[in-house]
Amino acid sequence: MTLENVILDLSIAGLLLFISQLLRARIRLFQKLFIPASMIAGFLGLFLGKQFLNILPFSDSIGSYSYLLVMIVFAAVGIEGVHFNKAEGERLGSMFLYKTAVYFLQFGIPVIFTLLVINKISPKTNPGFGILLASGFVGGHGTAAAVGATLEKLGFAGAVDIGMTFATVGILSGVIGGLIFIKWATKKGYTQYIKDFSQISDELRTGMLKAENQTSMGKSTVSSISIDPLCWHGTLLMIPTGLALLISTWCYDHLGVSFPEFTISFVLALLFSFILEKCGMKEKYVDTQVTSHISGVCTDLVVFFGISSIKVSVIMEYALPLLLMSLIGIVLVWLTVYYFGAHMNNACWFERSMFVYGYSTGVFAIGMILLRILDPEMKSETLPDVALTEAIQTWIDLLAWSFGPYMLMGGQAWTFGIVCLILTFIWIPVARKLGWWYTTPLDSRGKIGSGT
Repeated sequence: MTLENVILDLSIAGLLLFISQLLRARIRLFQKLFIPASMIAGFLGLFLGKQFLNILPFSDSIGSYSYLLVMIVFAAVGIEGVHFNKAEGERLGSMFLYKTAVYFLQFGIPVIFTLLVINKISPKTNPGFGILLASGFVGGHGTAAAVGATLEKLGFAGAVDIGMTFATVGILSGVIGGLIFIKWATKKGYTQYIKDFSQISDELRTGMLKAENQTSMGKSTVSSISIDPLCWHGTLLMIPTGLALLISTWCYDHLGVSFPEFTISFVLALLFSFILEKCGMKEKYVDTQVTSHISGVCTDLVVFFGISSIKVSVIMEYALPLLLMSLIGIVLVWLTVYYFGAHMNNACWFERSMFVYGYSTGVFAIGMILLRILDPEMKSETLPDVALTEAIQTWIDLLAWSFGPYMLMGGQAWTFGIVCLILTFIWIPVARKLGWWYTTPLDSRGKIGSGT
């Protein structure tokens, strides 16, 4: 890989992302389905690339970009630090139980299904296959790239491509399924802030903001005479990212142990954030809104390069297991809304459930899109509660993604699957005991702060 290769690949990505955003703004079908521009660009890259029409001069390295970029994404999460905000205990607790149940269900069922069904239909299926659905659905393209790279290091060839396929299926089922859900809920009277699906703004449909609704991307916390503010914030993310690569490589070369780079990147960024805070620099000179946008750029590129570099031969080899597991995933996320979501959220149950539904089918952004459709003024308190529960959920993520691949590839798939199922269903009696299991008729639930 040369610098010229990288620049050319990024230039092609930029061109296709530009074209895709224009397509999203013009084509009604893309607007109705809320398909992200990065996904449209990824499919254009796949079909115009070497595997189909062979028009675009991509380098042979585009398959490695996703797992490298995702390290920056995790560094951005770590640099924000861990924050605890005040929230109503019952509402916050039930949201945490709901998110955790949905999370572990995506691990447990697919792993067990792989052992009982997939392995019978396709005996050559790699034991790590079962965790890839969750890496794509509840994880998204970034996590799919990271987990897939870990599995490939452990001997599962093509794991990144399979994970990317699951992530793509997840996002499509998230946006399309989410819109179907919203139309159904408005007719049933379950929504609190919109009563007609046609209320969705043109800005959400097209992705283009009107001048009066355009906002600043962040603050300039340093003088550009010395260093550009964007370069300064990029540096804050590249330090833990680069160190993570060095540490991971050293551990593998000298200790024979392979640690996930994204985990190391997150932990180092968290430590870096702590140091900056203790030195009095974080509050003054770090704008997490800027680092979040840098992370967003990397996420868009992860989606683009992840889809563009999918090896069709690998997908064909795993066609039947992929189809069966994708159907399992879609059924799971649909059922969790109506069962767990309805019972573990009281007021604004549908708005809060749909954010978790979108979040569980790919990326945070899908959950945000669905929530903005349902609750444009953010009155359901979903985001503050998610922010607090995410502080705990992040550590659960790291443990699951760090140890899960090793357990599956190390012959402990049954143990991993059963433990995840226990962690899914143990929250039902806990919620009942705490009085957080709600059985009030769905159409009579109230709004946050309404006393019901």
